[in-house]
Amino acid sequence: MSLRGLARAVGVSPSLISQIEHGKATPSVGTLYAIVSELDISLDELFFDGPRGAAAAPALPPEADPAGDPASLSNQWEAPSEGPVLRAANRLTLTLATDVRWERLTASHDPRVEFLYVTYPVGGESCPADDLMRHSGTEYGLVLSGRLGATVGEESYELGPGDSIAFDSTTPHRIWTTGEEPATAVWTVVGREGDPRVS
Repeated sequence: MSLRGLARAVGVSPSLISQIEHGKATPSVGTLYAIVSELDISLDELFFDGPRGAAAAPALPPEADPAGDPASLSNQWEAPSEGPVLRAANRLTLTLATDVRWERLTASHDPRVEFLYVTYPVGGESCPADDLMRHSGTEYGLVLSGRLGATVGEESYELGPGDSIAFDSTTPHRIWTTGEEPATAVWTVVGREGDPRVS
């Protein structure tokens, strides 16, 4: 697929795709899902692979990386873990447009689920209000701090700490920060492997 072909399929400019490819721009959540769907790849393959330029290698304590080189993880999809435990400092992260940050809560790629710690800064949003996103799967979110707005289909909601939401991701939707403080949440998307376009 050409750069122009991908841009046309995703509904963005070729220059934006080029800037994302070279690590000079970050996509919105909606653009991110559109790109991985069109390329038939997982989020990990596109963004948690350091050489792409969009993912930041986590800072590791010296004892976790004998070579002392945090960038040594950049070619791996796995974060250093202690068996089933992934320490907060070792999460693989991705910062999207409007500075929305995703931190993967699994040490290695799991094609069945996207399990994320998400931070929405003041003014952060998953996509513009006039361009709701949709993709395969089911989403589950739990707000930990701050306030998030959520539009699912024709309805809009405001979520505060302790509130949760679950919805079919094929329904047009949008998430954004409300209020004057950042919001954090645990977000899970299950069933994206059911999308024939996504591995």
